[in-house]
Amino acid sequence: MQPPKIDNSTKEERRAYVLEAWKCLHSCDDCGKCRILRGREPETLYTDYIEGKRSYMDITLEIRERSMR
Repeated sequence: MQPPKIDNSTKEERRAYVLEAWKCLHSCDDCGKCRILRGREPETLYTDYIEGKRSYMDITLEIRERSMR
């Protein structure tokens, strides 16, 4: 599933996408989301996307880059 485009979605649709995309799968060994989030809330990390300021992909790439450090 692709993230909703900022210019073609509502704030609520973008928030719902983030929450669904980062939903806990209760399988930490297979998933890896917790290692990427490092205890942070997805809504907090993706605030700029939810608010329509930055693309989902830009933020995701930034998060990935930080997690590699």
